[in-house]
Amino acid sequence: MAYRTTNPYTGEVEKTYDNFTDEQVETVLAKAHANYKAWKKEPVQERAKKLQAVCDYFYAHTDELATIITRDMGKLFKEAQGEVIISAEIAKYYAENAESLTAPKAFDSRMGNAQIVPRPIGVLMAVEPWNFPIYQLMRVFAPNYLLGNPMVYKHASNTPGSAEAFEKFLLAAGVEEGAATNLFVSYDQVSAIIGDKRVQGVALTGSERAGELVAAEAGKNLKRSSLELGGSDPFIILEDADLSEIQKFIGQARLYNAGQVCTSSKRFIVTENNYDQVLTMLTEAFKEAKTGDPFDPATTLAPLNSAKAKKDLVQQVEKAIANGATLSYGDMSKNQGDDAFFYPVILTDITKDNPAYYEEFFGPVGEVYKVKDEAEAIELANDSVYGLSGVVFAGDPAHGEEVAAQIETGCVYINSYGGTLPELPFGGVKRSGYGKELGTLGIDAFMNQEILVTREKPIDLNDAFGGFV
Repeated sequence: MAYRTTNPYTGEVEKTYDNFTDEQVETVLAKAHANYKAWKKEPVQERAKKLQAVCDYFYAHTDELATIITRDMGKLFKEAQGEVIISAEIAKYYAENAESLTAPKAFDSRMGNAQIVPRPIGVLMAVEPWNFPIYQLMRVFAPNYLLGNPMVYKHASNTPGSAEAFEKFLLAAGVEEGAATNLFVSYDQVSAIIGDKRVQGVALTGSERAGELVAAEAGKNLKRSSLELGGSDPFIILEDADLSEIQKFIGQARLYNAGQVCTSSKRFIVTENNYDQVLTMLTEAFKEAKTGDPFDPATTLAPLNSAKAKKDLVQQVEKAIANGATLSYGDMSKNQGDDAFFYPVILTDITKDNPAYYEEFFGPVGEVYKVKDEAEAIELANDSVYGLSGVVFAGDPAHGEEVAAQIETGCVYINSYGGTLPELPFGGVKRSGYGKELGTLGIDAFMNQEILVTREKPIDLNDAFGGFV
């Protein structure tokens, strides 16, 4: 596996990186495990202070880190700045909520004074993707660092600059060496790391195929795992929705990060009376997209992460059209070059026998579906192998909640374009994966919820409970 930064805008290889040897990996794991043993004896408040320092350092060096992100994977510089800021806020969230997140919780038991005590479990392996190369790492790092789980990570082969920078920035902020360590390793080495007895869990964000492989390796070794995989999120627009509000951001809902977001609104599901107007709104928004240098503030649509990603998306769209989908907006002839720019298109008339119906389009492709009523909208939304996120727009928010409750997904936003915040747990169902990151649930995934039961004197269970033991 070749780790290299190929600037998606210029197509130039800016830097290559050597893979780690097995000896280097062993040194990293030994250091991480030593941290785990040391942290078990230390109060979490010390690590909370360092997380706040991480927040402060990321804010102070936002542009430096954002530049690395944009050169690695091509997103707009202003979007990269936003990614650094939300990453800083995640560190801040776990710093400020350290006490409540790690406090013992008492509960009633006839056995005695019982409590749940949060404990770390050991070293974690993270396998992360290129589309949010800093944010994805922080989602795993911050809660687990607070808890006391050191992290080693393998990043995507096309974002090595971001992978290296994350560790560098943590160290500069005062975090201990070995708290989070980047590994340029092969897939075979990843399997060996997951199987190592010092590693107790693995977190992955990536493709379904990657999720299958990592989950199988984790299961074979009886290790905990969490998976955040693909999504084909519905954007449901009900009869009484306020279209003037939707018009303000309908384009952004699909084109943010060049459409390379697991939780992008990929399927716009619209009832008949609003269909034509919504299709027009989305078309106008797509027409306004301006491609160009991602460092130029005037650019609104960045290139895809690579020329290969563009080629794959072109083939996917062409296959959808060959199977009966209508190209309602866009010119596929503009997407035939060898660069990484994909000019937005809108597909309609996608039927269930079209492979596109169940696929995820990871780029600026909008799919618009016409349904006769709310019941059909719900049925279409759930007729998916994915279940990551979703949006429901309704004139009555309470009714929007009723519809949202029927959507099979990990999160639904009612009358709001979906996004991410540190306090909002994130994760999906079905082939979108399992487990949660962020929020109060994000620290539970790799936590030993140890049960302590205390009595002043022993109890004879045979006498007390009728001889059930």
